[in-house]
Amino acid sequence: MFVRVLLVLASLALLLYAALCTSLALGQRREIYHPEATWPVRQSPDFELTREGVRLRGWVVNPGKAKALLYFGGNGERIEDARADLAQWLPDRTIYLLAYRGYAASEGEASEAALIGDATALFDRVAPRHTAVAVLGRSLGSGVAVQLAAQRPVERLVLVTPFDSLVRVAGDYLPWVPVNLLMRERFESWRYVAAIRCPVLVIRAEQDEIIAAVRTAALIRAFPTPPAEQVVADAGHNTIQDYADYRVSLSRFLQ
Repeated sequence: MFVRVLLVLASLALLLYAALCTSLALGQRREIYHPEATWPVRQSPDFELTREGVRLRGWVVNPGKAKALLYFGGNGERIEDARADLAQWLPDRTIYLLAYRGYAASEGEASEAALIGDATALFDRVAPRHTAVAVLGRSLGSGVAVQLAAQRPVERLVLVTPFDSLVRVAGDYLPWVPVNLLMRERFESWRYVAAIRCPVLVIRAEQDEIIAAVRTAALIRAFPTPPAEQVVADAGHNTIQDYADYRVSLSRFLQ
């Protein structure tokens, strides 16, 4: 009788585990992408990019400069709120901030393949208008920026609170789940860095509570030539922009 009870309990536990894994696999995009905070658009977008019938919208600051910067934000970031700071910190660059699919006023649904394709389309549209195009990717946006820089002649690349692989980040949070088998949205930046030929700056937050330091360190080790690195003391994942070391590092590297 006791053995039978144990078998029943084990079967129930296995079913629950399988159901959880299925839920995570099917709902992973809801866990990764969080556009809801960006939907109250307070400032009308300045430009539109249509790709695959999907209209993407974004903002431009410091128009008319010779050099450009493409900014790709975090998975729940209101990139329109970064406009004023970036305009002040980088007055010699025209800065393009394109909202991901489903974010802000952009149409569609976010996915890794779509975001990378949209980023390359933005680069191809912007590059002929400027003498050089740099790229800045923050958090999830670092995964977009890395793949873009591996495919296009980016002038300079800045990665803020980046990771080597979203799969490995998830594995740190869920070590008991076979995330490597379940995740389709992988953002495995470590696979692409060998193709990057431009100067790179990695900026990490000393007190990053979202991306473990080992994940950023693993990304840095994957570069054939070690990138420049800046650690912002006391900063957290979502507060790094409030620290002078962050602003100074961006300005020095990109101006």
